[in-house]
Amino acid sequence: MKTTLYIKNMVCDRCNSAVMRELNALGYHVESLELGQVVLDQDTPVEFTKLEKILQELGFELLIEETDVLIEKIKTAIINKVENQDHSNLSTYLSSTFSKSYPVLSKLFSSKEGISIEKYRINLQMEKVKEMIQLGELNFSEIAYSLDYNNSGHLAKQFKHETGMSMTEFKNQRKWDRKSIDDIV
Repeated sequence: MKTTLYIKNMVCDRCNSAVMRELNALGYHVESLELGQVVLDQDTPVEFTKLEKILQELGFELLIEETDVLIEKIKTAIINKVENQDHSNLSTYLSSTFSKSYPVLSKLFSSKEGISIEKYRINLQMEKVKEMIQLGELNFSEIAYSLDYNNSGHLAKQFKHETGMSMTEFKNQRKWDRKSIDDIV
């Protein structure tokens, strides 16, 4: 029987590499690895206590409860949606991905994380905006379009509301006050 592990805070390819390296060092045979999920080959006994300790040292957390696993999958889906600049409707996307109604997902997420799914998405988008401003490859209108805002004015207003400064002020200060994705919640 295969063993599937769910791991919190795996948000990028470097996270995958770090987890893969540690699992290999411990002698585990990994069949597949994706953000937040590892499938071990058949007949691989898992020493959960040791694995949990090593993952915690790397900033990850082994998830046991079903609701925690679902929350982490929701986060990963939203992260992928923002990173891939997917313009589909978030509530429809999550409902179809998890085969649950959006109000159920939203209530569960809010009760566990203390913020709404929408607020989490906005926080991710603001960090993406900061990254795009820092890279300097797109103007504000192009950034707004790429993140599916109706116009740059809407993005500018939301950025100011969330960060306390305008996008121009952020760009000019050159103090890139950015959060790591796994620090957003």
